[in-house]
Amino acid sequence: MKPTLFVYIFLLSFSLHAQQEAMGVIQTPFGEIYIKLHNETPVHKASFIQLAEAGYWDSLTFNRVIPDFVAQGGCPDTPEGFTDSEYLLEPEFVDSLTHVYGAVGAGRDDNPDKLSARCQFYIVHQKEGITRLDGNYTIFGQVIQGMDVVDKIVNAPRDDNDEPLEPITLEVSIRYLDRDYIRELDEL
Repeated sequence: MKPTLFVYIFLLSFSLHAQQEAMGVIQTPFGEIYIKLHNETPVHKASFIQLAEAGYWDSLTFNRVIPDFVAQGGCPDTPEGFTDSEYLLEPEFVDSLTHVYGAVGAGRDDNPDKLSARCQFYIVHQKEGITRLDGNYTIFGQVIQGMDVVDKIVNAPRDDNDEPLEPITLEVSIRYLDRDYIRELDEL
């Protein structure tokens, strides 16, 4: 697979922030969710950073919320997310990155190549994890602070399609934080 523009942007950004690490932050009406982005999935990490810095998700919502399963957001409800190659990523399955509580993964449809739709993501809300999804969906991050916020999101009143009755907005940003500080957050 050829490196794409967002991979080059990520590498440039990485060199400028050598002592810092990119942290995903999702601002919601219920509070903030901090996401440690995994270096083991560099293409998905770079994609998340590129879309967040472009403000891609800032007009979107959590569109699917299911207690003891997932909070899914970012879906623009357009077919391009699943058919436009600009929005699709090759899977980056890593055996050590599994669907544990708070794992952040890339959404996808039932395509046989298991290509990720980089336009949407989900957060695992099942405390025991969801092992049946391992090796089928790419995990690219882990919530290190804000699972109490995810609890509020998945427990919001929802319709029969698991869409919240009141839109739960999201604003995704990237904060470059000192690596030691991120380790401290991760240990809380």
